[in-house]
Amino acid sequence: MLDFIHIRSNKFPALAGEDEELVNDGMYGKALSQYLQAELTSKGYDIPIVFPEDWGWWVEIDGLPFALGVCVYSNPEQDNPTEFVCTDSLLSARKWSWKAFGYIETRPAAEKLLEDLKAIFLSDPDVEIVQITEDMPF
Repeated sequence: MLDFIHIRSNKFPALAGEDEELVNDGMYGKALSQYLQAELTSKGYDIPIVFPEDWGWWVEIDGLPFALGVCVYSNPEQDNPTEFVCTDSLLSARKWSWKAFGYIETRPAAEKLLEDLKAIFLSDPDVEIVQITEDMPF
């Protein structure tokens, strides 16, 4: 995706029991991850699971010839998270595929995902896009 979408909302509080699931303290985002799972599924994505990572939450996207997911970060200094950052998991515009025995272009999927995430957030009056940036805002 190359971009970080920084949002602000009271819609995604830390959930009951979420503290026990976290790998690192303060890395909330389960409510936002579940919201994205439902919203992206309604846009035709196959989202089988969301789960915590040491850096935040992972929203798995299946059905592509390469691994892709949405990374959900919160600011660990917030007791009640209201600011989050979403980005994809791609580090480059193409990935090697042994099945295709060549490189697969990942940029089109990442760009579509970025546009779909922006559309989801823009259509929700309870979510404010603070900024979209190439640098991690936290």
